[in-house]
Amino acid sequence: MRKVLASAALLAALTIALAACGGGDDEGSGTAAPAAPTTAAPTTTASQEASGATVAVANSKLGDILVDADGRTLYAFTKDQGDQSACSGQCATNWPALTGTATAGTGAQATLLSSAMQTDGNSQVTYDGRPLYYFAGDNKPGDINGQGVGNVWFALSASGDLVKAKASGGAYP
Repeated sequence: MRKVLASAALLAALTIALAACGGGDDEGSGTAAPAAPTTAAPTTTASQEASGATVAVANSKLGDILVDADGRTLYAFTKDQGDQSACSGQCATNWPALTGTATAGTGAQATLLSSAMQTDGNSQVTYDGRPLYYFAGDNKPGDINGQGVGNVWFALSASGDLVKAKASGGAYP
């Protein structure tokens, strides 16, 4: 019964995320009618408080991808304009920004790591000029549930490239 409820919650979160940040061609901010996600992504973890916003590289079903200090997958939004986020409102609820002082962890290239002041006044961590985000549908380190959502959200490689591959073993989780 627990697995059924967990699966239903994940499905609901993905549905909301698709609605909020779908692949429409309107180049808008990725917002949609208000709806609360069923799961929450981290805002600030104990690791981030101690070490800033550490970006590292970890092996996943997608290959080597960027993660935070706790091993949570980091994503890029293809509708962003340079280092400026195009994600606001409900989109930002489903895809919280990685904020804080940027620090390169294992495998991450310090020369590609920076931060950019966003229109909301927050400094968002960037990698190779791309703002970094979490996905509210990722419940634990190693989850890659945001990969390919709306065909606009993708994990990043250590070189800063979008990882457009599907997870090994089948479709996007």
